[in-house]
Amino acid sequence: MTTVLVRDTMIQTQRLLLRWTRHPVTLLETLIIPCLLLFVLNTVIGSQVSGFSGHNALYGSVPMVAVIGALSGAVASGAMLWREREAGLLARFWVLPIHRASGPASRVLAEGTRILVGTVIIVAFGYLLGFRFHQGVFAALAFLLIPVLLGLGFATMVTALAASAPKATLVESMTILTSLLMFFSTGFVPATAYPDWIRPVVQHQPISVTIDAMRALSEGGPLARPLTLTLAWSLGALCVFAVPAALAYRRASRR
Repeated sequence: MTTVLVRDTMIQTQRLLLRWTRHPVTLLETLIIPCLLLFVLNTVIGSQVSGFSGHNALYGSVPMVAVIGALSGAVASGAMLWREREAGLLARFWVLPIHRASGPASRVLAEGTRILVGTVIIVAFGYLLGFRFHQGVFAALAFLLIPVLLGLGFATMVTALAASAPKATLVESMTILTSLLMFFSTGFVPATAYPDWIRPVVQHQPISVTIDAMRALSEGGPLARPLTLTLAWSLGALCVFAVPAALAYRRASRR
């Protein structure tokens, strides 16, 4: 049974990755737009943010863009899942002699692969602009894995919505949430630049704490608090939305 699950999961993971690479919106949301956003941020406000904070702005903007790429790609993947559901593709997979758990498992594996590859490409582009790791190899590896963890938590929520939403626009509207979280994060400008009344929200929202943890792993600084909050947000989303996502996926497959 385990061998069948692994085999079917790998086959469906390959299908998803191939489809995403051929889907322009997913490529735009995951790779092209984040790299362009990083270039624009560094060119337009990078020097001002560096002068205000006393630190190179890339150590905030590279983590922010990597996280936004992970979340935006999850929204594009969720919209594609909704279309597969409406086209009856999930129902056709349900009647095939494949392991029932391979569908959700393949989406988790494919999402993790997509996020990791996207993060590596964004970091490589950041290197061309001057971004560097100063905390060693293991810290660099942890830096690359943190967006995967947060992205999987967010993707679980998007999957639960995509498998049950009556319209694709409900899934695509999640982009508004990711945009708000980006503009009100410590990766966009330092927390001290925001008004006092909203500063606690900015400092504790999931993207900000993830950026702070990644900044500490690359440039240095306090790590325990932002890493703990990042794990809490990520694992909390997985715990809250995993069961609803699995149930919604099952219902969508049996339509």
